[in-house]
Parts: sequence; C-alpha cells; structure tokens
Amino acid sequence: MGSSKPKPFLLLGNQPILWHTITAFTQVNFVTQVIVCTSKEWLDDVDAIFNSISNEIIEFKAILGGTERQFSIQNGLNIVHDKVDLIAVHDAVRPFIGRALIKNTCQKAMQFGGAIVGVPAKDTIKKVDADLSITETPERKNLWQAQTPQIFQKKLLIEAYEAANIDKFIGTDDASLVERIGGVVKLVEGDRENLKITYPVDLKIAELILKERKRK
Repeated sequence: MGSSKPKPFLLLGNQPILWHTITAFTQVNFVTQVIVCTSKEWLDDVDAIFNSISNEIIEFKAILGGTERQFSIQNGLNIVHDKVDLIAVHDAVRPFIGRALIKNTCQKAMQFGGAIVGVPAKDTIKKVDADLSITETPERKNLWQAQTPQIFQKKLLIEAYEAANIDKFIGTDDASLVERIGGVVKLVEGDRENLKITYPVDLKIAELILKERKRK
C-alpha cells in the first residue's frame, strides 16, 4: 500500500477497514467471540476499534500474532471458547463479507466439516517452472479463487493445526491444512465484492463499493 500503517487500520470511509470487517460479523446472531491477531504495537488500536462497536453479546479479544499467518491463527485457536462449535478464519482486509454468505458457509461447515468461500477463476491460469516456462494450462472451469471466511468444525481445525505443527507443514490457507488430514472442505460460491484490499487500486474500488452500499 506504500503506507507505514498496516492495511487493516487504513481508513475506508470514516472508519478503519478492520472496523468494517468486524462489524460484518457482529451482524450474525450466533457469533459469540471475535479474536484479532496483530503485532504488539497495534494491540491498543484493535482494542479502540472494539470499544467503538456496540455489542454486549460478543467477547472481543486482541492478541499477539506470529511470524507466519498460520502461527497467528494457532495463537487464536488457543483461546477459543470451549462451547464454540464452528471457527471462522477471515482476512481483516475483506470488509464486505455479507451476513447471508457467512451463514451459508457455516451451514455447509456444520454439515460436512469445513467450507470456504470462493469465486470461479476469471482468467486463464498458467503453471510455470523456475524459468517461467509454461508447463501446464489447467482447465479453467475446475479452478476457483479461494476467499475467506474459511469455516470449520472446531475439533477438525484444531486437529489439522496439530498435525501441521508436528509435521512442520506451512499451508497457504486453513483449508489446505484440513485437506491434508483427509477432512472434507466444501466450496460456497462467494461474491466478487468480497475483495481483499491489498493494493491502492483495491482501496479505491472499496470506496466505490462503500458509497454504493450507502445509497441502497
């Protein structure tokens, strides 16, 4: 982004991106706990965002992350409530996830063990070697771009993380950890507005989406 401030704390409209993301989950009536993993110097900023969100049912917790995304999530798993049935892992910079999509993904996860949000690949994907020579062109109709949330039955996700820790395996996402231990992960077709704000152009698009939603 070309900013010294981490992406979740950049303003979208008049609130940090992270505020929008958390608020999306507070609209789901069966969410009981929200855990945000961050670096030490931003813990107070996360707490300030929590304090600006009015909700007496959900427990909010900011904790230290790790050197890898996977280690950050492991830290979060360590403090999940005992009574929680499903765990949703979500990118802090995907602020436009919808309530219906969260609920649909939860239903699939409850039924099958795991479910993730994704969209069909728009572009032709090329597989290349170390010299950037194309080695394969996979059939696009079978390719989907994974998004978040990625939602799993708690026992299954914890088992997947324990196995990854033992094997010192680092996955690209949570679904990859569950897949490698034989867990079933279903895909739920998502929304292209559920974009991950990574580059400056993404933030410009997000501003347009936010303005359009305010008009409705």
